[in-house]
Amino acid sequence: MLRAFFICLKERNMNTQAKKSLMSTRMITATGMLAAVSFILYLPQLEISFTFLPSFLKLDFSDLPALIGAFAYGPFAGIVICLIKNLLHIPLGTSNGVGEICNFIIGVALVVPASLIYRRNKNRKTALIGSLIGTLAMGIISVPVNYFITYPFYATFFPHGITDIVAVYTLLFPNITDLFSALVLVNLPFTVVKGLLVTALCFVIYKRLSSILKGKKA
Repeated sequence: MLRAFFICLKERNMNTQAKKSLMSTRMITATGMLAAVSFILYLPQLEISFTFLPSFLKLDFSDLPALIGAFAYGPFAGIVICLIKNLLHIPLGTSNGVGEICNFIIGVALVVPASLIYRRNKNRKTALIGSLIGTLAMGIISVPVNYFITYPFYATFFPHGITDIVAVYTLLFPNITDLFSALVLVNLPFTVVKGLLVTALCFVIYKRLSSILKGKKA
């Protein structure tokens, strides 16, 4: 009887390890696929421009797969998706990786808070609260990231540096007189709207995808 007990215990442990291995494999595969989709959504051809905003402010939905991955597998998966997306994008970019670094930081600011809050109590309410907090964090972090990293880099391509960039904003918004006000009054709201749109799309499709991502029957 004792021998049978140990055999059953061993088989149970083996089944548990097999399930963990299967989940790990599924997570790695799904994370890679989500990163590929994120990269595709980050392609210039899929970016959306607006006539009432500076031409270099473009809307994309490349953070959507990262948010989905973060909800399904945790914040680390979201970070990895953001990282892979930007690494793949570097050869296509014109900023020697600077733009991709900034995009990575801003994307992580969205997916990490959203995922951490959601994991404490997995329901639609915490997912919404987490996404809204992540969206706000995304908007706020975009200001110092653009002020100290992105715009100083791109300013090197203009004859008068930052002054020329601010002039682009001033043409559209006469009240803007410096870079900081441009980032707070234009870029921050733009980034928040982007985060809200990504959140809305995530809520529309996540439930349909979650069973596939987690290997559960719908």
